[in-house]
Amino acid sequence: MTDWTPADLAAIDADGELHVAAHRSDGTLRTPRIVWHVVVDDALYLRSVRGQEGAWYRGVQRTGTGTIDAGGVHAEVTFTRDAAHDEAVDRAYHAKYGDGSAVQAITSPAATSTTLRVAPR
Repeated sequence: MTDWTPADLAAIDADGELHVAAHRSDGTLRTPRIVWHVVVDDALYLRSVRGQEGAWYRGVQRTGTGTIDAGGVHAEVTFTRDAAHDEAVDRAYHAKYGDGSAVQAITSPAATSTTLRVAPR
């Protein structure tokens, strides 16, 4: 696993939406889904607004790998559950997207239980 370059991370962070697609067990990609994302301490994080029931999240859980597209950056990635930064990720979602009902959903306990750190591979 490698780290994001500062330029790639800045470009991804500047984009409001990210396309995520999980690999299937045969290596093909599932249908990309649009999700909100944040950067905390030079790491990229995603959550499923539908919690454990989110289709893209269930796909990611099966293989732990996939792709992301945002800010002109396309990358093959790994997804790792990371509960250690939940409070900082909550603050980042509020700072980036505001305090509306969608942010309340992405910072709910159900969504927080799906916090994933995304790293390039």
